[in-house]
Amino acid sequence: MIDSPAWVRDAVFYQIFPDRFARSARVPKPGPLEPWDTPPSVHGFKGGDLLGVVEHLDHLERIGVNAIYFNPVFASASNHRYHTYDYLAVDPLLGGDAALRELLDACHARGMRVVLDGVFNHASRGFWPFHHVLETGAGSPYRDWFYFNAEDLDSGRQIRAYPDETMAHAVDVSDVPEEQRRGSQSLRVLGYRAWWDMPALPKINVDNPRAREYLLGVAEHWIRFGIDGWRLDVATEVPDEFWRVFRQRVKALNPEAYIVAEIWQHRPEYLQGDMYDGLMHYPLAEAVISFVGGERIDRRVVGQHFELAANIRPDDGPAFAGRLERAMTVYEPGVTSVQLNLLDSHDTPRLLSMVGGDPRSVALATFIVMTLPGAPSVYYGDEIGMPGEMDPFCRAPMRWDESTWDRDLLDATTGAIALRRASPTLRHGSFGLVGAEGPWCAWRRDDDAATVVVVVNAGDAATEAELPLPDLAGRRLVAEPWHERGPATAVTVGDDGRLRLTMAARDGLALRVAP
Repeated sequence: MIDSPAWVRDAVFYQIFPDRFARSARVPKPGPLEPWDTPPSVHGFKGGDLLGVVEHLDHLERIGVNAIYFNPVFASASNHRYHTYDYLAVDPLLGGDAALRELLDACHARGMRVVLDGVFNHASRGFWPFHHVLETGAGSPYRDWFYFNAEDLDSGRQIRAYPDETMAHAVDVSDVPEEQRRGSQSLRVLGYRAWWDMPALPKINVDNPRAREYLLGVAEHWIRFGIDGWRLDVATEVPDEFWRVFRQRVKALNPEAYIVAEIWQHRPEYLQGDMYDGLMHYPLAEAVISFVGGERIDRRVVGQHFELAANIRPDDGPAFAGRLERAMTVYEPGVTSVQLNLLDSHDTPRLLSMVGGDPRSVALATFIVMTLPGAPSVYYGDEIGMPGEMDPFCRAPMRWDESTWDRDLLDATTGAIALRRASPTLRHGSFGLVGAEGPWCAWRRDDDAATVVVVVNAGDAATEAELPLPDLAGRRLVAEPWHERGPATAVTVGDDGRLRLTMAARDGLALRVAP
C-alpha cells in the first residue's frame, strides 16, 4: 500500500486566494489599493494578507474546516503570486515571514493544517538569478538556470523580457498546436523559454544541478518552518525525476507532509508512491457538476475554460454513476482516500456560476464530495454564495458583509461538513456503487463499525428509488440530516434485500444502518 499522510483522510480543506480573502490593519500597505467591494481587475491588488486570515479563522472553524490550501504567498509582483521573485520570503504585502509564522501557530493551535502552493516550473522576470542574466548577459553564472537562446546571449543581443506591442504580438501562439506551444516561440522571439510563451514567466531549468538544489532547498526550508505540505503547480511540466527527489527530501523532514499535484486528468501512473500523494481531482469535479447542474449548467460560463468545456455536460444518474465509479477506482483505495476533491478553484469559474446561479446545485455538489473518499475542498466564498466567471471574477474579494450571504447555502455547507466530520465511515470507509436510474444515484461507504448509504436525487421532482442491498435485508436505516429541510426519517430494507424509498427533489440522503 502507498504510504500517504493519515491526516488527509480526515481533512476538509478550504482554498484561500490570499490577496482576496481579508485585510488586516496590522499589515501596513505601501500605497493605494483597489477598493475591496469593487469588481477585481486582472492586475489590481485588494490587499488581503495572512493576518487577515488569522483574524477570520473563527469563520473557518464554524463551518468545520480543518485544513487550508493557500495560493502562492511568496514575494511576487502579481496579485496571484505565481510570478515568484523570492522563494525564501513571504510577500511583504501579505505581512512577511512573521505573518506566516503567526498564521501557522494559530492554525496549528486549532488543529488546522496549512498547505502552500509551490511554483517550481517557472519564476518571474524579477527572480534574482534571471535578473542577473538580464543585467550581465553571457557572463552571468546563472545563465544555465534557465533556457536562454545561446546564440543571442553569446552575440550580446539584448534579451527581450519586456517586449513592446509588436514583439508581444509575435509571441501570440493561439494558432500553434498545443504540443508545440510550451516555450518554443518565446525562445526565438524573446531570447529565452517562457512558460506557455508568456514573457513574465521564464521557465526554470531544473536539470541544472544548482537550480535544482536551490528549489529543493526552498521546499525543505518551508517544511522546516512548519507548513504541512505542498500543492505543486503545473506538475507535469517539470521532469518526473525532480519530483521523485522532491518527495524524498520533503518526506525525510516530515513523513506526514501532503504532496498534491495540479494535474487535471486521471493519471494513475503519477501516484505510485514515488512522487505525489494525490492530485487535484478535477475529473470528479466535472462529474459532480455535470450531475447536479444538469440542464442548469451555463454552457457559456463553462465554455470559458477549455478543459471544463470538454467534460462538463448534463448527466443523469447512470451517466454520473459511470464517471463516479471510474473516479473512485482508477487509483488504489489508499490513494483515492487522499485525493483533493475540489469543485472549483482560482483557475475555473466559480461553481455557482457554472450551475446557472442555482445554490441548491452547489449544496448538492458539496454534500456529494463530503460523502466520498478523498479530502473535500471548499473554495473561499462558495459557502456564502459568491458567483464569478473566469479570472479575475472567480478571484473576487471575500464578502464579509453578512447581509449579502446566502444563509441557506452556508447552513447546508456547514451541515454537510459536520456530517462528514461526525462519521469515521464517510472519511475512512470503502466505496461501492449501489445503483442509479433516471435522476438518482446511490453509493455506500462501509467500515468495520458502520455502513452509510448515500442517495442523491438531482432531478426537479420527487422520485422513487429502489436500491439492491442484499446484505442489509431487514435492517433499519436512519437518515442523518445535513440541512434544515433534511428528513428525520428511518427506512427498512425489505426481506428481499431491496430498499425502496421516495427521494425529494434535488436532495441527498445519508442513511446510517442502525445498530
